[in-house]
Amino acid sequence: MAEIEVKSDIAGTVWKIMVAPGAEVAEDDTLVILESMKMEIPVSSPEDGTVKSIALAEGDAVVEGQLVLVLEV
Repeated sequence: MAEIEVKSDIAGTVWKIMVAPGAEVAEDDTLVILESMKMEIPVSSPEDGTVKSIALAEGDAVVEGQLVLVLEV
């Protein structure tokens, strides 16, 4: 299986993690919600797959380009 690293497009804070390792996800499913400048920004799945690992916890600060999670596709 191939792996895809899902990274943040923005700097902010992890507001809510919507999935757990082992979860099956479909393309465009919301994986994580980030907060930036009092706005909630979803991080979506780039394609169908299984969540292999999550690199952050709720409340963590995140920078642009930082690894959020890894998908197996």
